[in-house]
Amino acid sequence: MAVLDRTQTPTTARPHPGPAVRPEGARPGGPKRAGTGLGLAVVATLVWSGSFVAVRALHDSVPPVQQAFWRWVIALLAVAPFTAREAWRQRALVRRHLGYVLLAALLGVTVYNTLVNEAGRTTSAGNMGMIMAASPVLMAVCERLGGSRLGARRVTGLLVACAGVLLLVSGGPAGSTGFGAGDLWMIAAAVCFGSYSALLRRRPAELAGPAFLFTTFALGTALLLPAYAVSLAAEGPFTPSAATLGPLLYLGVASSALAFFAWNRAIALIGPARAGAVYHLQPVCVAALSYLVLGERTTWTQALCTALILGGVVLGAAPAGRRDLPRAR
Repeated sequence: MAVLDRTQTPTTARPHPGPAVRPEGARPGGPKRAGTGLGLAVVATLVWSGSFVAVRALHDSVPPVQQAFWRWVIALLAVAPFTAREAWRQRALVRRHLGYVLLAALLGVTVYNTLVNEAGRTTSAGNMGMIMAASPVLMAVCERLGGSRLGARRVTGLLVACAGVLLLVSGGPAGSTGFGAGDLWMIAAAVCFGSYSALLRRRPAELAGPAFLFTTFALGTALLLPAYAVSLAAEGPFTPSAATLGPLLYLGVASSALAFFAWNRAIALIGPARAGAVYHLQPVCVAALSYLVLGERTTWTQALCTALILGGVVLGAAPAGRRDLPRAR
């Protein structure tokens, strides 16, 4: 989707041979593109796994909306040196596709992270990671509704990975606090993220990645301003300290600027279904971080779930075959 690689920008000026939904196997360099896309999806997943720990660390010191607002202010400052010029150059294209860009900003920037922050008030980082692992199912469903044929092997991989996630939830991870209000907020966040990821596949081909990234960050932050003002009036501002600035910098630079670049580019290279299969690694990564940071031990149930999730990822991320191609339009 969005991409900070300047070497990709010139291609936007040449005639595009087809719709934005073309899979990686449909043009030369497919295996290399697939490998790069999978690697970027892994990077985004690893970084986002740490974000749940950071959000949980801020749950009692920074209100959710204020946390989201400053996260995106930091992210916007981080990407501006690499993307602002391209966004200005393509301002006419941004205006032409403003409805699409606004929807992407609302789902991926304004709403999703605010929901995650609200969930962090009352549920554990482990629960947050496990629930978010269900979002690839929504990505695959949206892609299928968009006309893409996922293929039996990919569908099987998604089902196996989902089975691992469901078993993990039913078995109860170490430190789980049960199903509560925070988990409901996370379910809403998963729906939002799945819809955003499916929307990325529809980005207009002529709209360059850097311009899209900067514009969605800027618009998403602007859309947060009214809620931010209400939060200041109702809850008061938070007090900056080392305990709050560190997690906010991680969320803004790593989880927003770096991870969104990696995820958007992965979607552009391999599509939401295959990137979503990699996303199933998130509960495994969160469990590992919980052990390293919080000292929680992995149970045999979690080990079995890990095997299922990894097996599903391998199947779901398999190279696209003839049956996986989008329907002709």
